[in-house]
Amino acid sequence: MFLGHFGLGFAGKKAAPALSLGLLFLAVGWADLLFFPLTLLGVEHFRIAPGATAVTPMDFYDYPISHGLVALAIWGLVLGSAYFLFRRQRAAANVFGLGIVSHWFLDALVHRPDMPILRGAPYFGLGIWSSVPLTVAVEAVALGVGLAIYLRTTRALDRTGSWALWSLVAFLVILWTASIVEPPPPSASAVAWSGVGMWLFVPWGYWIDRHRAMVAA
Repeated sequence: MFLGHFGLGFAGKKAAPALSLGLLFLAVGWADLLFFPLTLLGVEHFRIAPGATAVTPMDFYDYPISHGLVALAIWGLVLGSAYFLFRRQRAAANVFGLGIVSHWFLDALVHRPDMPILRGAPYFGLGIWSSVPLTVAVEAVALGVGLAIYLRTTRALDRTGSWALWSLVAFLVILWTASIVEPPPPSASAVAWSGVGMWLFVPWGYWIDRHRAMVAA
């Protein structure tokens, strides 16, 4: 899943107003943000396998540190606890930690059975990626609902608060659409290097949030 993670990040602002949108993106995207650097270091692995699924030609076969359920639970506990120690905001720390763990459950909806608990079997995955129309519907609903919650929860303080948000949404949709309609990438390393660029969404989220304010209850 791609857009759905960002949808959950947007929705998290209502549950934890103290968390910047940048931190929410960091939480829900932590697994992917960790995965691509680890593949470049040779710690985790995937390969290009055209036809692996109807949506993506990538075969994820070794990523227990970034995408294992137990590993994500540990990451969530450690990073959520670190946030609490620095900010003393329990609700925000809980949302941050749970956001990290949420990645496994959203990915398990769309992946074929390749989502690990620890290292090796058993693997889980409902395989929504086997259907392009169903994938589009799930991603669109997840992003749309999350974005609607964020729009009802915050308001733009200036023009930047509007166009920075909508330019991000447009970029995410274009990027995700291109990943489906374009030919398979030339190599796994090319995907990994482009995947590292996902770290840019964290400061982008901070930028958006600095130009928006919470709507009074």
